[in-house]
Amino acid sequence: MTTLETASPPDPKVLDAFERDGFVVLRDVITPEWREQAAAAALRLLASDRTLGRDRSVDGKDGFRGIVAMDDTFLPLVTNPKVLPTLVALLSANLLLMSSNLIYMPSIPPGGTRTIRVPERHGWHRDMSSATRDLGTDVVPRMSIKVAYFLSDLTPDAGVTMVLPGSHTDTGPVTVPAGAIDPPGAITPDVGPCDAFLFENRTWHAGGLNTSGHPRLAVMMQYGYRWLAPVDDPAPQLLQRGDLTDIEQQLLGRPDRNPDGSVAHEGAGAAVLRAWWQHLNADPARSPE
Repeated sequence: MTTLETASPPDPKVLDAFERDGFVVLRDVITPEWREQAAAAALRLLASDRTLGRDRSVDGKDGFRGIVAMDDTFLPLVTNPKVLPTLVALLSANLLLMSSNLIYMPSIPPGGTRTIRVPERHGWHRDMSSATRDLGTDVVPRMSIKVAYFLSDLTPDAGVTMVLPGSHTDTGPVTVPAGAIDPPGAITPDVGPCDAFLFENRTWHAGGLNTSGHPRLAVMMQYGYRWLAPVDDPAPQLLQRGDLTDIEQQLLGRPDRNPDGSVAHEGAGAAVLRAWWQHLNADPARSPE
């Protein structure tokens, strides 16, 4: 079993592919047993009457934000040792978990109508749209990376998130031809049941059309720089637990503080992940473009 202590440095070919395409698929980063447990935990949450953190929208979408604080089944994803090295290499060690999002999307019935993923609302977008509005599309850097795990059957018609390769370097909006819902060149990544699909905030993407007859169930973990605001509601009870590692506490939002609680210098809270990275890999973590 791979742990943070036995993790391997990121594959340079994976990093190069991400730099080129704005996304990459990491193979076999979760076990079938964990995936089954996570799917069951997700369905329990969805069947509950919980409203705190609930994330519902049109076309029957349901889910939650902040699921790592709702069920311990999802907590191992925070420091997944088969994913974290790639994240640090592509961003830096100064990271936190911005969001952990459970997404449930029902299948579109034959002949069913929908209000999104139609020519009038094709659904293609970039993440962190407020940064684009405030800073401008031509200067927004890579600031976050989402890691998508799919917990339901991945048939070709399951509606896996689509991407436009290379669009992270475009400064203009995506172009969708009249009457269409996808831009030329858009693809559905080849994601296996135990894989993780990574894409950055500037990569244009959209939810695929789920016509499989079964709901699509996914977990999206968004990592970004520690100076960014988290998307999820605060979960102070997590940081109060005594069974979390220092790296878990950093990624879950522990502030820059000395052991006695006094304020430490800015960025001090990333020291533990930085030390782990330096032990793992002699090469410095890449900086955003």
